[in-house]
Amino acid sequence: MEIPLHDRIHLRASLAARARTAMLAGAIAVAAALTQATAAAAADVDVEITKFAFAPKEITVTPGTRVAFVNRDETPHTVSATDKSFASKGLDTGERYEHVFDAEGDYAYLCTIHPFMTGVVHVRKR
Repeated sequence: MEIPLHDRIHLRASLAARARTAMLAGAIAVAAALTQATAAAAADVDVEITKFAFAPKEITVTPGTRVAFVNRDETPHTVSATDKSFASKGLDTGERYEHVFDAEGDYAYLCTIHPFMTGVVHVRKR
């Protein structure tokens, strides 16, 4: 049995619309995967403030990484870049300060209350 021309045209248009929908869904899935990969590449990193020291003292991250400095000491501390590019308020026990490192470079920092406490964030493309 032969399918009438009108039905064949309608069927062809319907199949083309389904193909476009499938391609769009595939493109959305790829975009979502790339977004997750980018987020994973620029993951959050914690630096603990404990026993009057930053731990770890030096870290290397990729641009776009958010670094959280978390005070685990019973004493207030600050986190301040030596080049003044970022600075926290005084952090009490359990408080955190977050900074996103967007540009490549080396960011030395210290606690302004206890200047012997120092650290460095190295930002490098991989």
